[in-house]
Amino acid sequence: MQSMELQNTVKEALNALYHHPDDAVRMQADRWLQDFQRTIDAWQNLLKKFHKGPPIVRTQIGIAVAALAVHVPAEDRGNVGIVNWLQDEMNSHPEYIPGFLELLTVLPEEAFNYKIAARPEQRRHFEKELTSQMEIVLSILTACLNISELKEQVLEAVASWLRLKHGIPGSLLATHPLVLTALSSLNSDILSEASINVVSELIHYTASGSSGGVSVQMPLIQVIVPQVMSLLVQLRDSTKDDEDIKAIARLFADMGDSYVELIATGSSEAMMIVNALLEVASLPEYNIASMTFNFWHSLQVILTKRNSYISFGDEASIEAERNRRLQVFRQSYESLVSLVGFRVQYPQDYKDLSYEDLKEFKQTRYAIADVLTDAASVLGGDAMLQILYVKLVDSLSFCGNEQSEWHPAEAALFCIGAISNYVSVVETNIMPQVMDLLSKLPHQPQLLQTVCLIIGAYSKWLDAAPSGFSKLPLVIDILMSGMRTSEDSAATAALAFRHICDDCRKKLCAYCNQLFHIYYTAVNGEGSFKGSAEDSLHLVEALSMVITELPPEPAKGALEELCSSVVTPLQEIFNQGPEVLEKKHARELTAHIDQFAYIFRYVNHPGAVADAIHRLWPIFKAIFDLRAWDMRTMESLCRACKYAVRTSGRFMGITIGAMLEEIQGLYQQHHQPCFLYLSSEVIKIFGSDPSCASYLKNLIEALFKHTTCLLTSIKEFTARPDIADDCFLLASRCIRYCPQLLIPSAVFPALIDCSMIGITVQHREASNSVLTFLSDIFDLEKSSKGEQLLSIRDSVIIPRGATITRVLMAALTGALPNSRLEMVAYSLLALIRAYGMQALEWASESVSLIPLTAVKEVERTRFLQALSDAASGADANALIAPVEELSDVCRRNRTVQESVQGALKPLELDVVPVS
Repeated sequence: MQSMELQNTVKEALNALYHHPDDAVRMQADRWLQDFQRTIDAWQNLLKKFHKGPPIVRTQIGIAVAALAVHVPAEDRGNVGIVNWLQDEMNSHPEYIPGFLELLTVLPEEAFNYKIAARPEQRRHFEKELTSQMEIVLSILTACLNISELKEQVLEAVASWLRLKHGIPGSLLATHPLVLTALSSLNSDILSEASINVVSELIHYTASGSSGGVSVQMPLIQVIVPQVMSLLVQLRDSTKDDEDIKAIARLFADMGDSYVELIATGSSEAMMIVNALLEVASLPEYNIASMTFNFWHSLQVILTKRNSYISFGDEASIEAERNRRLQVFRQSYESLVSLVGFRVQYPQDYKDLSYEDLKEFKQTRYAIADVLTDAASVLGGDAMLQILYVKLVDSLSFCGNEQSEWHPAEAALFCIGAISNYVSVVETNIMPQVMDLLSKLPHQPQLLQTVCLIIGAYSKWLDAAPSGFSKLPLVIDILMSGMRTSEDSAATAALAFRHICDDCRKKLCAYCNQLFHIYYTAVNGEGSFKGSAEDSLHLVEALSMVITELPPEPAKGALEELCSSVVTPLQEIFNQGPEVLEKKHARELTAHIDQFAYIFRYVNHPGAVADAIHRLWPIFKAIFDLRAWDMRTMESLCRACKYAVRTSGRFMGITIGAMLEEIQGLYQQHHQPCFLYLSSEVIKIFGSDPSCASYLKNLIEALFKHTTCLLTSIKEFTARPDIADDCFLLASRCIRYCPQLLIPSAVFPALIDCSMIGITVQHREASNSVLTFLSDIFDLEKSSKGEQLLSIRDSVIIPRGATITRVLMAALTGALPNSRLEMVAYSLLALIRAYGMQALEWASESVSLIPLTAVKEVERTRFLQALSDAASGADANALIAPVEELSDVCRRNRTVQESVQGALKPLELDVVPVS
């Protein structure tokens, strides 16, 4: 239809829509206009009108047309491909080429824009349509190169189309005018951003699997690399601005990342790229230098991993090639260490840094630490230590007293700490000297914190090295200073003390009295410990790990002493009466109760811990009784009880009965989720013990009966997600450890009904617990004693099967976020495998509810076939793609999603009573 004729038709339709007296005519006009909006013709007038308009306007119009092209199948466009249409229009109307070029540029970008709510199948067709037209596009763009003012725009379009990574032979691209234009533009006085983008995309293209990879694209690589290497002159040019330097550095980083396997061979050409990347790493601007960090890591992985050398055959050849390559790159990594180490040094004005700047500086230190560990992997930890020790010694000349320059020494120590895992634990040359130096450094807070960090990092060396343990008194004194100096140094010192007691625990058994003295001095001293209550837990953990290594009787005595030191402040609170205990801030109680959790967790003497919890039970019970309303205190207390149960197991005797009786009664009044969580731990330990069956059955029936009365609607699930989470975690534990107690019980049907309500709760952990519980029910055959309970399970599930399936389908198609797809899909798969053809019928009924305007018949059939295959034993992974596709189709826009959910009605549960 000609442009003028088309405009007249549109005007007539609009006039009929708003002014015609006949409703039928108005409806016909409305349908025509809606169909017209889905055609290229509806938008091309705008493209032409604004062909010389502001670039942002042209871009937005181009995006709109591209989005339309993604949505509308080619057959609905008269089988005219978008590229062919563009070619015809550009030939017919050369004056409108700028606008059409804008559209050509955004087409590939919009193909992968998932904000466009296109069907997955249509998106694939559109991508296929574009890739099939790549050569036509290149010819269009080549013709446009003749218009000099469009050169930048043409190159941007080239970069965009290269992102499709369609397999054009490297030999063709290597001599293509567009590629040669982009490469030649790199050497112009004004660096072309579009040229940089094209060359960057070319580099990525040559390394992509879809293009055939590096070996196939070698002709193009041999053209690209020399041109990029010629940019070294500009990289060294001090007159270049930061943006130009950044753009050039990006190309070198792209080459390193894309060609790292080629570079790893260590050829002379490869080493030229490596040296260029070292120059980039040496640049003062961190954001530019850090572009190379990924390359150094990838190269290290290839150089050190055995799989990189499999093609060399026998072990001798593999080892010879590995050693050759490590030797080739040794100097490069040594240079890298010297180039990046300075970046970890605290700035002179660090005290004036804002919170965000300080955070950024610490992130920089962590990034440099990663680079140093990469270097240590190649050079070897001991050799790396030698390099860093020289820097440490050099820095000491600046570090004479507390007012002196401590920054270089701190930086050198930080680097030594970063490579601790790579240094031999029996190193005898450098580490003894490092440890001796530590005590001679001033106690400046940041420096002292890093010294404490080093001590903790080398705790394994202190245990294993010949002279290591002899250094312990010296380093313990440093840690004690750290605990008294600042909050940060106290936290690091406490953690270091924990590492030492963990790694040197066997040797420290003989020094228990001294360790207790350190603990008392730090925690119970005259306000000397500057760390938080959380930091003091590291000290408790440290002592507990040493106690674990003691023989039973000494361990029992040491445990009693440790518990006594923790319970004393609690006892003092108790002595003030129940009114005071009730009014205390939770933190005043949990600071001590949390220490019990650490003791019971890390003292691995079941009998001794059982005796301890038995002695402590009267105090624990009083806290349960008087503070059951306080969630924080209850969580802390239940955590301590959980670890006592986990460590003591069946040694707990009558204490476990008293504990469970307590929480069973309190749960009815206070609904604390942690009571359910503690019960889960008990079920895990005692669920399979026949002697506990009667009591555990009463416990779970009481807890589930009360919980199902609380969670009667999705609103209640949303308001009480922690209860929902812990309830169904407990239910899953019952299915796995004692299904014979839960499934025949009167509460089981109510628990299933409750889970159906909660499937679509938005809270992630609660939703996962519900779905896991249902999966465990469907997978009952896999659990102990599960098979004999199948008939009881089926009598509850089958009457509800259609509803469960419908709600799961609603969850797949939008009632739950995309991130839960895997969990929901597994629950559906477990249901299908448990109930076979019957479940497939439920699924078919549910899918048939979805309107055909949302899901086509072919999409329904594909999904149901995938379910049927999975039910027949096909690989479960084969179900992932059909599930994701159905989910995407049903979520592609709000209108579709609402229509699907309106049809599946996940909140309407047609529960059939069990007869």
